[in-house]
Amino acid sequence: MAGVNEASPMEIEQNSPKFSVNVLQLLKSAQMQHGLRHRDYTRYRRYCTARLRRLYKSLKFTHGRGKYVKKAIMESTVTEVRFLHILLYMAERAWSHAMEKRQLPNGPNSRQRIYLLGRLRKAVKWATLFAQLCATKGDSRTSLEAEAYASYMKGTLFFEQDQNWKSALMNFRKARDVYLELGKYGTIENQILCRERVEELEPSIRYCLHKVGESDLQTSELLDIGEVEGPALDLFKAKLEAVLADARSQQAASMAEFNWLGHRFPINSAKTRVSILKAQELEKDLHGPAADSLPAEKKLSMFDKIFSAYHEARACIRSDLAAAGNADNVKVDLNGLDKAVSVALGQRTIERNQVLIHIAKSKFTKQRDDKSEKITKPEELVRLYDLQIQNTTDLYDLVSSQRNMNAEEDLFAKEYELKGQAFRAERCFYLAKSYSSAGKRAEAYALFCHARSLADDVLKKLQMISNSDQALIKDMKILSDNCRSNSCIEHATGIMEEEKIPEKLSKGVSTLSLKESAKKEEKYLLENLDSYESAVGEPGTKSVPCIERFPPPFQAVPCNPIVLDIAYSSIEFPSLEHRMKKDKKGIFSRLWG
Repeated sequence: MAGVNEASPMEIEQNSPKFSVNVLQLLKSAQMQHGLRHRDYTRYRRYCTARLRRLYKSLKFTHGRGKYVKKAIMESTVTEVRFLHILLYMAERAWSHAMEKRQLPNGPNSRQRIYLLGRLRKAVKWATLFAQLCATKGDSRTSLEAEAYASYMKGTLFFEQDQNWKSALMNFRKARDVYLELGKYGTIENQILCRERVEELEPSIRYCLHKVGESDLQTSELLDIGEVEGPALDLFKAKLEAVLADARSQQAASMAEFNWLGHRFPINSAKTRVSILKAQELEKDLHGPAADSLPAEKKLSMFDKIFSAYHEARACIRSDLAAAGNADNVKVDLNGLDKAVSVALGQRTIERNQVLIHIAKSKFTKQRDDKSEKITKPEELVRLYDLQIQNTTDLYDLVSSQRNMNAEEDLFAKEYELKGQAFRAERCFYLAKSYSSAGKRAEAYALFCHARSLADDVLKKLQMISNSDQALIKDMKILSDNCRSNSCIEHATGIMEEEKIPEKLSKGVSTLSLKESAKKEEKYLLENLDSYESAVGEPGTKSVPCIERFPPPFQAVPCNPIVLDIAYSSIEFPSLEHRMKKDKKGIFSRLWG
């Protein structure tokens, strides 16, 4: 009809509402709440499937009741923001399924890897469609976040393919640049999430630069760039572990024997060589020049990896022993190798416990200014030194168990025997600290003196050895001085307490009052509600709580009145015989009454 103005497509597009999806925050909360906090990709994939089912039902966008009918999501279909959520969770489900295959114990085989790449291609497909629809149906921030998400998925696919490193680098950089810009605006929470995602992307970018050849980063240095935790780094860490495993396999091919205290044990198993080589690489990092700058948490995690590697090596050695049969020469070599690995494992265990002792000592000597921080008790240090004594004893017995020891083994056994004595001196010192905190001055004084004698004995033996441990000598000197000062303090404190006992006793007796004590005993909780006094006593005392008397005292209870009816005998009651029923008598009753 004439006069009716039809709206142009441009005006319809301008008048249509723009949806807003906080992509990064939505995904982060879903991932952390449904499995990815513990790297459980199976649980997260099931959550995505259930979420998609709920979205389909709420939008009435199901794919037929019986036969499957495909329904595509196009620009005209998106009338609610939940249609965009469908595309996002489709991409997340495909990605989490791929990562689930990537996290298999022995890694994906060839068939599983093909399936993994197929799921990543699906994730890229859904993420690209999500970015395209957000560009037309979403606001500017949603469009940028969707574009960064699609770029990250493309980079992940290229990263896993091990071929097109330049494309992977380009997509990771694009995602990083977008998140850098988004991290400058919005709420504080969104800015923090964007910065965390930038930190998660940096290791993958550096690894791509290394593979392209634009970085002089060494393969052994790649472990330092994966310190940031997050789902975006799981693929990078798996790839890095595979690269390092290949490098170790190449190095292990040239590793024919294991040298230990003058003995050379041949290593025939490739798995054993790789495990031992992995442990030795980590030991170099622990004992290297940069070891002092490493935080304690990092050292403990490295020790855990060393233990895992040595346990794998021992498992391989034990399986080789079981398969050796009657070959005596092979069994002798394998038993010697098992013993050497066990000794190395014991040494690292003692070193790890020393790190724990260092942490505990730093908290023990710290002032109690910060009440929220837990202070180490001397009993905890006693327990740690008990473990050290047991470990050194086991190590000494393991090395000295054979009859004919060479010079290196004899020196090693004497070294750890002295370390065991040093640990006994340290244990005795902190046991004395425990008695001192309990107020037992005589026991604490005796233990301090005994610890000092043990420390001096260890010092004399160490000074007789040419190449002795200077750090241990320094620790024993400090321990001897501390024992001397603490024994003097305990002696003086004990004498002062003994001198004050008569004074305290006389003062206590003079202040005793039976009336006051009686009054004090009568103040129970229900009788003393008007005054603010504790009914359970002061903290740290052994006073009896005054909440309520138990058993409760007897109380007088009113009884029912006693009625004495004295007027009963003087009352004449009327006769009621005329109202009583008369018995009818028969003939026989009349005759015989």
